[in-house]
Amino acid sequence: MASLTGTHLRGKVIAITGGARGIGEATARALAAAGARVAVGDLDADLAASSAESYGGLGLPLDVTNAESFAGFLDKVEAEYGRIDGLVNNAGIMVIGRVLDTPLDAQLKQLDINLRGVILGCHTMAPRMVAAGGGQIVNIASLAGRFAAPGCAVYSGTKAGVLAFTEALDAELSPSGVRVAAVLPSFTNTGLISGTTAPRLSPAIEPEQVAAAVVSLFGKHRPTRVVPPAMAFSSVSWGMYPNRVRRWMGRKTGMDTMFLEVDHTARAAYEERTSGN
Repeated sequence: MASLTGTHLRGKVIAITGGARGIGEATARALAAAGARVAVGDLDADLAASSAESYGGLGLPLDVTNAESFAGFLDKVEAEYGRIDGLVNNAGIMVIGRVLDTPLDAQLKQLDINLRGVILGCHTMAPRMVAAGGGQIVNIASLAGRFAAPGCAVYSGTKAGVLAFTEALDAELSPSGVRVAAVLPSFTNTGLISGTTAPRLSPAIEPEQVAAAVVSLFGKHRPTRVVPPAMAFSSVSWGMYPNRVRRWMGRKTGMDTMFLEVDHTARAAYEERTSGN
């Protein structure tokens, strides 16, 4: 399948979930700037529409946990722009707190959005790409899927699931010309990390850095892209260390408390927005 960067990206149709703000919005803007025709879906349909208008895109309502909503979103994109060449499964939330102290429904909602939403997106989009002769799907995972930290156990579990699902699905679909990749951002400066403190060895990155990684994957397939790239080796080697070493490093870097010692006042707006239905 042809590369989508440079001149190859011009006129290509890319759909993005959770595209009204944060990483999704930054990715939409980066793809539009590179010449793609971009459509974003979000529960906040009004914000999605106003944001998309600013870069000449299309903003639509989307509930990634609902199969009919996802199919309807893709149908509308195809009706407006034609064949969809790429999908970015970006929608996700993070619920912070100790597992035994945090309402179970709030924790399980992460499964619905972060993991089920990605699976639904791929399951809905991939057949269309196979029928069209190819396409690319990029799933936004997280380094939390490799660096599991206290206070975000379920979130880490969902992102580890996205990584495993992405790898297996790419192996299944690549013979049909459909490639699936994952982006693993570190602490990213969006509402998702409001009220938290970045670990000492890994300052927060900007959404635009993640967006650049997504754009690069549409140019040349790679199974994963870690952002920032400097953390790629440590993210792979982390699981090889003995548990006592990982615990010691967690204490030294602040990873052991960054999701436990949280300013919930600073996080209130994010928690209120993501707790609704």
